[in-house]
Amino acid sequence: MKKLMMSMAVALVASVSMANASAISTSSPFAKVVNQEKVEIKPEELPDPVKAALAAEPYNAWQVQKAFQVPGENGANTYEVALVKGEETSTAKFDKDGKVIE
Repeated sequence: MKKLMMSMAVALVASVSMANASAISTSSPFAKVVNQEKVEIKPEELPDPVKAALAAEPYNAWQVQKAFQVPGENGANTYEVALVKGEETSTAKFDKDGKVIE
């Protein structure tokens, strides 16, 4: 009798858990995930405004080591640039117009 009652209790808990799991909505605004996988590009493929920003102070003393295009919302790409100066390394982020993104 105890085994029967235990199995009924386990079945009840499992069915309630499954009902709650199916009630979760994936259309919640918090469930939206933006795929922001950056894609490595050649430094010469950077937009001209970004190249101009890199040629000006304070970036002109640095060399571009790698460049990445990062897709954003509404098709607006940003650009991440890995910089090196001697032993120092840094990363700078720009929008398509060459403006620095903090």
